[in-house]
Amino acid sequence: MTAADRQAAAARQRRHTIALWRWALTEPAMDPALTSRQRGAVVRDLASREHRDPDGRRVNVSRRTIDRWVVARRDGGFEALVPSPRQCPPRLGNGTEELAAGLKMENPARTAAQVRRILAVQGGAVPSLRTIQRWLEARELTTRPGGQPPEAFGRFQADEVHEIWTADFMNGPRVGGKPSFLAGIVDDRSRFLTGARFVRRTDAVRFAGVLRAAVAAYGIPRSLYADNGSAFIDSSLERACAVLGIKLTHSQPGRPMGRGKIERVFETIQQQFLAEVAGDDAHPARHPVASLDELNALLTSWLRAEYHARPHSETGEAPQARLAVGQPRLPDPALLKEAFSWSVIRQVRKTATVSVEGNVYSVDPFLTGRKIECVFDPFDMSEMTVYWQGRKVGTAVPQVIGRHAHPKAPPDEGDPEPAALTGIDYLRAP
Repeated sequence: MTAADRQAAAARQRRHTIALWRWALTEPAMDPALTSRQRGAVVRDLASREHRDPDGRRVNVSRRTIDRWVVARRDGGFEALVPSPRQCPPRLGNGTEELAAGLKMENPARTAAQVRRILAVQGGAVPSLRTIQRWLEARELTTRPGGQPPEAFGRFQADEVHEIWTADFMNGPRVGGKPSFLAGIVDDRSRFLTGARFVRRTDAVRFAGVLRAAVAAYGIPRSLYADNGSAFIDSSLERACAVLGIKLTHSQPGRPMGRGKIERVFETIQQQFLAEVAGDDAHPARHPVASLDELNALLTSWLRAEYHARPHSETGEAPQARLAVGQPRLPDPALLKEAFSWSVIRQVRKTATVSVEGNVYSVDPFLTGRKIECVFDPFDMSEMTVYWQGRKVGTAVPQVIGRHAHPKAPPDEGDPEPAALTGIDYLRAP
């Protein structure tokens, strides 16, 4: 491939990247359920905020531009968002590009910014930093600091079953007019999905429920590997892993290596399961669902009959059979309950009471004035265990219970049902 061919390919890739960015930016305004007024409010909100462009810069996009992209996407799909190739000839001759490439090749440690500074010293027209970066990328001259080539990563696989569980969230279909997400946990060695459930929110509470069910069914893993999403850096998850003896590990920002297996599982679910359940405007779903329970029931059946029973393309064994080789560490029910309880520190009042989220509890009078640890189930705050100086010293007796569940632990289907119509037509009343 010649330098011109490489540059043309880089330009095509650049236009494709811009189209993907425009597609993601306009996504909130493409919901077919939105009225014109609602869509206008969404576009105004998008135009009022800063966005990171494909180069990582913070930019503002005008409302008129977003409206134009929305119309183009609706009429022409993805291709309509791809910018047209530049028709005007470049202001800088090929000689400048060749000189920039030569400066990089004679010293691979030079950055694009350094190459630009050297060109400026030589006099004449100086291209922008991004232009030089594209030139170097097209010639495959981009290297890491120090002149080292991009780092290569080999294939990794855990030595034993339950040694590493990897967790992540995936966007799911709209169910009942509202979005859903798949919380997944995969065993690294067997590729078995120890946890898989569609939920409404990608928060720590929802993930804790999936992890708790996975541990109860398949045992305690040695380590849990996840990204730096809010659900995986929450203190409640850290406490659960500490109680169960699980090493919680997070991938470094910008270095997602190690999560490829769960991403491939998600891709399989999208192509083989959701393709039958979700459908689209042109191809209706063969198994439309009306609730999360129904969607999760179908997912469980598909995993058991298809994914877990079929030989994996990389391991050559069925995930179910490969998982059966391991020796799980099944937790004691009391330990499991303790691990997924929440904990707060409170100072006991002179009345020998403490308050947690508006609820008032009585404790042993000898704790008056002391700081205690209150441990409770976030979904049932009617019971609370009290610890002082690391020792269990009894339970807190509820006196005033205004909240039975913690505000951060709402039910997954917590939105109220629409009000029933009364049948009274006020405007037509006599």
